[in-house]
Amino acid sequence: MAQEVRQSEQKKHTQLTGPHNPEEALRCWLALDQIPHFGMGKLKKFQSVYKLPAHSLLAYSSSQLTELGFNAAQAKAISSPDWRAIDRELNWLAADPWRFAVHPNHPDYPKLLAETPRPPFVLFGWGNKKLLDSNQVAMVGSRNPSHYGKGCGFDFAQGLAQQGFTVTSGLAMGIDTCAHQGALSVGGNTLAVLGSGIDNLYPKRNVRLAEEIVENRGLILSEFRANTKPTPHNFPRRNRIVSGLSLGVLVIEAAIRSGSLITAKYAIEQNRDVFAIPGNINNPLSEGAHLLIKEGAKLVSSIEDIIEEFQNLNSCVLKDYSKNSKKSPIESLATDKLLDSVDYDVTALDVVVQRSDMPIKVVLAQLLEYELRGLVASVSGGYIKLRGK
Repeated sequence: MAQEVRQSEQKKHTQLTGPHNPEEALRCWLALDQIPHFGMGKLKKFQSVYKLPAHSLLAYSSSQLTELGFNAAQAKAISSPDWRAIDRELNWLAADPWRFAVHPNHPDYPKLLAETPRPPFVLFGWGNKKLLDSNQVAMVGSRNPSHYGKGCGFDFAQGLAQQGFTVTSGLAMGIDTCAHQGALSVGGNTLAVLGSGIDNLYPKRNVRLAEEIVENRGLILSEFRANTKPTPHNFPRRNRIVSGLSLGVLVIEAAIRSGSLITAKYAIEQNRDVFAIPGNINNPLSEGAHLLIKEGAKLVSSIEDIIEEFQNLNSCVLKDYSKNSKKSPIESLATDKLLDSVDYDVTALDVVVQRSDMPIKVVLAQLLEYELRGLVASVSGGYIKLRGK
């Protein structure tokens, strides 16, 4: 009992005088993070009016907070924080050396994110903390992309990672997965922002991918407490962090009403560059990217289109991609005529045979080789080209 009283008095002293060490500072921000419907925007308004530091709120009584304009639920959360829950979070952080948490007053809080209108009070991380302030390009798109979209996601992530950028995405199925895998395939950096807690990774099919990211010096990030479940309203919130951390956002295959376009909207609000890869005009998944291009997003057809926007970066070694990139598998093939006979849309086998003017046995054998090389894919109705000139 005496120990609990001393802890209570110590916490009250911290609320009045301010945190004296990193753990106390984090404890204060975790307490502020418990306030319902209260974020950095409202905190800044409060501070601009009353000229008080953030932690001073915790010293007010419930009645005083009500007088200051807080509703009953907010006043209760501020005057009586759930310290046990906060202690559980601190214990969770201490249980793994790769776990950490940063807040707006922490020296490692990402600078670009801090400049946005609604940065989170607390960010929980698992992995390489140094990536927080790395030069990031976000990649977003459909959870059910076409073969063309998957190829673009993987290849552009490879190229960006090879140029020294951190590829940032949301660990979702589809384009997010291709982006993370593309960066990992060349030993590059990748960062995943979750719409759930770090101990409740979603989707479950990507748990192993998350582990591979951390094992390869990447980073998993979330504003949600460790065991938070993935609920629908979490993901739009997540998207503002994806864009806020990044220099720009690349959209690959997105419907008009999609989370990807929400991310692009946040990027525009945050004064970030928005890039979009065009697609087939008959594919509904191309509508989002095409809309963005109409509204001013930069049309992207190669890595160079993105890199040229960031030539002024000193800490990122930007190479001449066109001169230094390795020759593609396609360029090294002697039978380009056959590959040119396959479209990026479904191409029937008899059409491929007719265009290439080659025997069907030769065509089938060569198409199998192209499949193994990842240049084409066999789909219902024929073949499609995955990447090429």
